[in-house]
Amino acid sequence: MITMEEIKALREETGLSIMQCKTALEEAGGDKNKAIVLLKEKGAEIAKKKGVRSLAAGVVVSYIHAGETIGVMLELLCETDFVAKNPEFKSIARDIAMHIAAMSPADTTTLLEQPFIKDTEKKISDLINNTVQKFGERTEVGHFVRFSIN
Repeated sequence: MITMEEIKALREETGLSIMQCKTALEEAGGDKNKAIVLLKEKGAEIAKKKGVRSLAAGVVVSYIHAGETIGVMLELLCETDFVAKNPEFKSIARDIAMHIAAMSPADTTTLLEQPFIKDTEKKISDLINNTVQKFGERTEVGHFVRFSIN
């Protein structure tokens, strides 16, 4: 029997819905690590299915690093204004912009394969797939530019 505490712990770690966490834990026989793997796989599946939807909305965020010698502007695209205006979506965009400031990827393909600086267990592509799973909309990094005085 899966307890509510186990579900809450997985939800806090992944940010996904209680129902998704409960289902993953049930499928994994209560094993949290297996449940996380299942959620990642489902996130990638969902992102692939939604890959043909139109990206009609999104946000442009900026990040200026301490010392004001590095800055990033990032376009994170989604399907609707409803998701684009969500504070969590904006926070994800800002985290990706901060990652770009720190890691200086050459292009979007390189960016998506890099380990996320806040959680090296995840790649940026995993972060995007989790966003798709969480909000139920196709999400992609549009353009980004990194400025540096150095």
